[in-house]
Amino acid sequence: MALEAWDSGNAYEQYVGRWSRRIAVEFLHWLALPQRLGWADIGCGTGALTAAIAANCRPSSVHGIDSSNAFISLARQHLGDGRVGFGQGDAAHLPCKAASFDAVVSGLVLNFVPDHQSMIGEMVRVTKPGGVVAVYVWDYAGGMEMMRLFWDAAVAASPNGALLDEATRFPLCRPEPLGSLFENGGLKAVEVRAIEIATIFQNFDDFWRPFLGNVGAGPVYLAGVGDETRERIRLSLEKQLAVAPGGRIELSARAWAVRGVV
Repeated sequence: MALEAWDSGNAYEQYVGRWSRRIAVEFLHWLALPQRLGWADIGCGTGALTAAIAANCRPSSVHGIDSSNAFISLARQHLGDGRVGFGQGDAAHLPCKAASFDAVVSGLVLNFVPDHQSMIGEMVRVTKPGGVVAVYVWDYAGGMEMMRLFWDAAVAASPNGALLDEATRFPLCRPEPLGSLFENGGLKAVEVRAIEIATIFQNFDDFWRPFLGNVGAGPVYLAGVGDETRERIRLSLEKQLAVAPGGRIELSARAWAVRGVV
């Protein structure tokens, strides 16, 4: 069974892109970097963090890099800013010259790159001396409630789900290993912090429908199980999710962010 698929920008937006955009703004507020910097967004996806940089940081330029042509295509459609450019590339082998950018950042990508240290090494390589490298990842272990609730229901419905649970597969969803990764990468003044947002779903369908999009770990897992298992997962989630007046479902999402200086 495939672990993830990243071939539909629109499906990604409905699944976690809409929440990534809100986390991105809080992440940039925390960084609080000066204006007129040259930025790179590694694993830019559909452009959530790239757009937030352009809108909030007054950059001189932003260069987004992603391995998915589908994501880059959607990002280009949504970002007609002359300061922003996109290119295809591997996060562990960036197609950029050394010391090219003042700030090199990445949102929700690190855990999906097989060689974490190579990715951080490449981010450091393309950052100017004194520049900032920073990333954020979902807290799959518990703080990203939408995903945590899904995987708990999936494991209860079929023990095989435990093999794909992102909390198990991605140890870098916690603050201690994130800080160690940056320190081992030679970065200085390393800081880690939590970023939390509310994730409000208009109704159960708004929560459940994105899991049917076959983009991301949970949706790909769901597409690979039988109808009976899928229905057990759906019923379990519908039963346990607390519904507010008007049918809304109010959850929270936590990301861990880490920064360091080259």
